[in-house]
Amino acid sequence: MSPEGSAMTETARQPHTRSARGLSAPPWPLVMLVTGVMLLFDVVRVFLPSLITLYGRAGETAPESMGMYAALWFVLPFAAVPAARLASPRIVGAVGAVALAAARLCLQAADGGTSQLLLASAGVTAGLVFLYGCARTTAGTWVPAGLIGGLAGSSTLHLALDRMDLVWRDGPLPWIAVVALCAAFLWSVRLSPASPVPAPAAVWFAFGPMLLLAGMYCGGPAVLAQDTGQHSGQHGAPFTALAVVLQVAALCAAVVCAWTTSWGVRTRRSRWASWDLAAGLFLVAGVAAAEVGVQGVPALVTTIALGACAGAAGRQAGTAAESTGGRAGVTESADGQTAVTRTGRRRDTGGRGDTGQRGGVAALGGMLVFLVGAFLYYAAFDTDLGFPNALVPVAVAVLVAVVAVRAGRRHRASGIDGQTARRALRRWVLIALPLALLTGLLTWQSPPATKAITGNEFTLVAYNIRMGFGLGGRLDLDRIAAWAATRRPDVVLMSEVDRGWLLNGGHDDLARIARGLGMRYYFAPAADRLWGDALLTNLPVAEIGSTRLGRHGYPTGAQAQSIVLEVGDHEVGIVNTHLQEPRGQAPEVAAIAGRLAAASRTPGAGVAAPRPVIVAGDLNTTPSDPQMRVLEAAGLSDPLRALGDPPTSPADAPVRRIDHVLISEGLTAVAADAPRVPFSDHLPLVVRLRLD
Repeated sequence: MSPEGSAMTETARQPHTRSARGLSAPPWPLVMLVTGVMLLFDVVRVFLPSLITLYGRAGETAPESMGMYAALWFVLPFAAVPAARLASPRIVGAVGAVALAAARLCLQAADGGTSQLLLASAGVTAGLVFLYGCARTTAGTWVPAGLIGGLAGSSTLHLALDRMDLVWRDGPLPWIAVVALCAAFLWSVRLSPASPVPAPAAVWFAFGPMLLLAGMYCGGPAVLAQDTGQHSGQHGAPFTALAVVLQVAALCAAVVCAWTTSWGVRTRRSRWASWDLAAGLFLVAGVAAAEVGVQGVPALVTTIALGACAGAAGRQAGTAAESTGGRAGVTESADGQTAVTRTGRRRDTGGRGDTGQRGGVAALGGMLVFLVGAFLYYAAFDTDLGFPNALVPVAVAVLVAVVAVRAGRRHRASGIDGQTARRALRRWVLIALPLALLTGLLTWQSPPATKAITGNEFTLVAYNIRMGFGLGGRLDLDRIAAWAATRRPDVVLMSEVDRGWLLNGGHDDLARIARGLGMRYYFAPAADRLWGDALLTNLPVAEIGSTRLGRHGYPTGAQAQSIVLEVGDHEVGIVNTHLQEPRGQAPEVAAIAGRLAAASRTPGAGVAAPRPVIVAGDLNTTPSDPQMRVLEAAGLSDPLRALGDPPTSPADAPVRRIDHVLISEGLTAVAADAPRVPFSDHLPLVVRLRLD
């Protein structure tokens, strides 16, 4: 073997040598993978919501057209395969890395619109080209920990930033952080040597499905166990912070599992097979439990199991080289021209580069699985797939588990001794605990105190926020909160509230807006546990509940949130809803309003009196529709007709009013308007109400 080949082989074995674990040999390939995956995840979190809000215009574009557009940017990277034959895999990967960093920096400067959509799309393609180059040239022993480390780093940063990523933030500090991340990424790309020992194709193929599962279960949604029901979490701040701490600890544990599982510990092969099988089973069980509604623990199990599966999928026969003096392992050179046989002699591969090329194509194929899985899962909320969409992530988890178990059985690592493994574990614990505690402290939010009002007037805002994305496709959560604060509302009702869908970037709209307004919040799941309606108020709450409405042939779920507030010396009932099929759901809401208006005791008076009721939200009904007659028959009236009848949709050129604030006897609308603000595809309604 040539001196250059020998040097690259030694580089590939660095994770199994003392120098690689010390400070004398910086693990640049590991840094490259971690920072590269973090940048790719950042871009994906912009690409998916841009696809929906900008290209799809929130449902106006046919799903087929959206699917073809998205697929285009995931198929284009396959051009890297012939390009690598003309140039080299290393050059192709470097070009992809530079383009990915450039796209991420430009996204920080973009102000929404078509430029944001195209930059995010190009960034996805560039990121996939970078992955292809890594699969061809990166030492296999770095890969499992690098890929999982990138997912863990991105998810931890996402949690620490209150689940609102840097790309949506203004000011110099986000810019400094993004520039530093991109600089570290490009510098590590420059210093990472090419290796003739690529990772197995299995781990590269599994990355796409693992990215999907990590986005769905290992970030923001994982910390909502104490905060997705019909309460504000007024006693749940410690539990939410604890959930953040546990999730960050689980993310660190996932990296440890990926690192040590790919090494292998010196034990019987049957034990490793059992461990790989257990990791796969835990992954499938965690995802399945999360999909049936079990909260908290399944997310932690899924996170750690992902790391173990990545380690099993990335285990390779080449790791045995350390214990055999470099005699074992069939490897491929970085340019795909030569390979090292078990005798250590170089042989010609005829330019095929089978091992590395399989890994590169597998990485691109795995990202197609990511796209198809995400598209199927979230399309079920707008169209009938003929099967429960919960089967999609479960099937993806099964796929990852099968790939990991099969790859782990094919490759037997010579392993490290138990003492070395325990030393690595202790080092990671020293990192994980402070990081987890710091993230928990950063996300701590004490709920505001309950504040009663005197008098008989209060201000109500009803707003369909479209997951927080404005007309330009920017995430406008802070702008929504800042605008609403200027209206000094006592009650805020919101529709289309997203608390962690990967499709929309994994943000918690409700917690962010509530923090900006300094208000308590009460969430009511509708489509699933992360998407629904919400009420924000600091008024005393006497009762709260949610009733799931019938689908009536429409795939998107709907609910009616019923609340009883204390306004001065009176009780006021509110029904907060977003109707998806008004013809069938309007009678259900009318019945709920009737029950809420049943005789109640006026606080402090001891006299039974009818309770005034408000029905508000995006009713997808105009004042002239027959469904409105059903609601009027239940004793509700539309006061906005006499107050200018302001249209609310679409926000950029409103021509009709489908958002409403309906009131019963005992309430009078003093003033109302629909301010022209660009924070959604609907305009909000601001109504000043007086108790008679």
